[in-house]
Amino acid sequence: MRDRLEALLAERILVLDGAYGTAIQARTLADGDYRGERFADHPRDVKGDPDLLNLTRPDVVEDIHRSYLAAGADIVTTNTFTATAIAQADYGLEEAVVDLNRAGAEIARRAADAFGPDRFVAGSVGPTNQTLSLSPRVNEPAYRTVTFDQMAEAYAEQMRALVDGGADLLLIETIFDTLNAKAAIAAASDVAPDVPLMISVTITDRSGRTLSGQTIDAFWLSIAHAEPFTVGVNCALGAAEMRPYLESLARIAPVYTTCHPNAGLPNAFGGYDERPETTSKYLREFAESGLANVLGGCCGTTDEHVRAIATAVAGLPPRKVPAPGSVTALSGLEPFSITPDTGFVMVGERQNVTGSARFRKLIEAGDYQAAVEIAADQVRSGANMLDVNMDADLLDGVKAMTTFLNLIATEPEIARVPVMVDSSKWDVLEAGLKCLQGKGIVNSISLKGGEEDFLEKGRRIKRYGAAVVVMAFDEQGQADTVERKLQILERSVGLLIDRAGFVAEDIVVDPCILAIATGIEEHNAYGKAFIEATTLLKERLPGVKVSGGVSNLSFSFRGNDAVREAIHSAFLYHAIAAGLDMAIVNAGQIALYEDIPSDLLEHVEDIIFDRRPDATERMVSFAENVKGGAMKKELDLSWREASVEERLKHALVHGIDEFIEEDTEEARQGHDRPLDVIEGPLMAGMQVVGDLFGAGKMFLPQVVKSARAMKRAVAYLEPYMEQEKLRLGPDGVRAQGKVILCTVKGDVHDIGKNI
Repeated sequence: MRDRLEALLAERILVLDGAYGTAIQARTLADGDYRGERFADHPRDVKGDPDLLNLTRPDVVEDIHRSYLAAGADIVTTNTFTATAIAQADYGLEEAVVDLNRAGAEIARRAADAFGPDRFVAGSVGPTNQTLSLSPRVNEPAYRTVTFDQMAEAYAEQMRALVDGGADLLLIETIFDTLNAKAAIAAASDVAPDVPLMISVTITDRSGRTLSGQTIDAFWLSIAHAEPFTVGVNCALGAAEMRPYLESLARIAPVYTTCHPNAGLPNAFGGYDERPETTSKYLREFAESGLANVLGGCCGTTDEHVRAIATAVAGLPPRKVPAPGSVTALSGLEPFSITPDTGFVMVGERQNVTGSARFRKLIEAGDYQAAVEIAADQVRSGANMLDVNMDADLLDGVKAMTTFLNLIATEPEIARVPVMVDSSKWDVLEAGLKCLQGKGIVNSISLKGGEEDFLEKGRRIKRYGAAVVVMAFDEQGQADTVERKLQILERSVGLLIDRAGFVAEDIVVDPCILAIATGIEEHNAYGKAFIEATTLLKERLPGVKVSGGVSNLSFSFRGNDAVREAIHSAFLYHAIAAGLDMAIVNAGQIALYEDIPSDLLEHVEDIIFDRRPDATERMVSFAENVKGGAMKKELDLSWREASVEERLKHALVHGIDEFIEEDTEEARQGHDRPLDVIEGPLMAGMQVVGDLFGAGKMFLPQVVKSARAMKRAVAYLEPYMEQEKLRLGPDGVRAQGKVILCTVKGDVHDIGKNI
């Protein structure tokens, strides 16, 4: 059946049917039609439950199927949009769910078969009336009405019955919450792994996001692990409004694309007025632009709409499916791709009960709202994703992980970035994965428990649509030499790709950053071994990313933040040059390599590279004279004694905006025109920023902080420039013209343009 569908899709655009809910409403059925004999005495009101008609008025449902097939539909969908136990609970009809779905599929199958061999049945799987990503209680943002497992089981029950009834495909449609869809995907992989999946998202308005906040690009990344037969957009919008989102999917999805819009936007009475010729005109334009492989209708569309669509797209070539991308791509509410242009990726570490005393106290005290602020601070400091760890004695890790992830899911500023679920306990990792709407990453699994345990966990992670971090552990223990790191990680990656279905781009290897300068001689080479292993791993494992937990490196100097920051900054500088893609760090405490005093840097690099036998003793002695906040330059105000030009340069390089307005005003007083301040000292400062970034001595989040300071300075000068224009008049100001910069939305060049 799949082969036949693919053969047809290679030849032409296929036509999907139209609406069922509005078609049923148009028939003005009575309460008795819904009840029939079986539900005559049912205590609840059931009128308005369209799926019930599969059992009580199958003739009505079959007539609708036949009208769409006669109009030219190649695929008809079953009348089962709300036929899950969760949705049917509103009517008290949970026990009838299997019968509703099996009968719905049988009716559609009977109608399709009557029209010949090339008519197909898609089992309609709706979103339910519950959401896994949002709380229905305003005052309890972590609360959820149902769990991921309950949602998945409800979908599994529905899907089994649909397949039993004769469905050729399963259509997971009208997705407003991607986490609901991920539960449906998990159910399908469990009970119908060989049935092709059609997946269709709903963009609720012109914001370009789902109801739960995801962009269309983030949505695709979140469900791509399902390897769907088709992906598309339906409902909420008319065809005119839907085009940009279909265009996005058509560009990024290496599968067939679908679109079934409403008959325009609803009118004041909730009805639909768009005529078949209008809808079909738009869909023909989609087809002519190479955007779709399957086109049809949703709410308000009738058999006349389907007939018009079939006529409009007849003879037009189908969209050519693009080749799959080959970049590491994750998502929260928004996508995050790691490309050669991305630069170093910072994983914010402070949401870790083992690594942050403050975070642990808040979690143990149940003050989750304050703990959420720590995550927000990490994002504001430039973290590209967030590591969350709840491994503490006497803490219920599953409950804590679930509560915290549910909370940050409701905070758009935080939820826009991907989450790294971090634990040494599998039940905690799995609990975290069940909370992620986006495509997150698991930290971590290893071969410590043997190959079968490793592969089982890998397959489960893929089931949830996440990427994975693999640690350099095996049955013999942790790798401490370059040779052992390579041996274990190459073996691990091979197993995940060959036997668990992963692609290289969804694997991150961690060669293990171990503590140096501990006084134990064999530890002295650990820093150097990590850097050397990183270079070789990048050569031998194309597509795979390399990561590490940086704070482990400086464990010997805990309590001396200045020394630890210097060690981290210097190590990152060299590890990134060797190929390190990402690291778990405190995003708010990464010092500039250039700011490390030369004498401290010499001692730090001695222990990192094991350059001399007495490196540890020298570092310990030197560290006695480097205290607390020595690296915290923003607290050292000696730079305020320099000239205003140097003060502005320092502020821009370090992203300090506390004094930016008063320094900008002082500079303005010393220049003829306000524009001279921008073109002079401010641009000079940003030139230094650019040079440091180009040399790999600043990271992108630090550049963004510099840009914020620059923006504030320019904003201060703008009123003075406007006053100058008014004073000089149109003849006194020479226009420089306008420059238009066009970039791909969301990629590194877009960030650069905005900076």
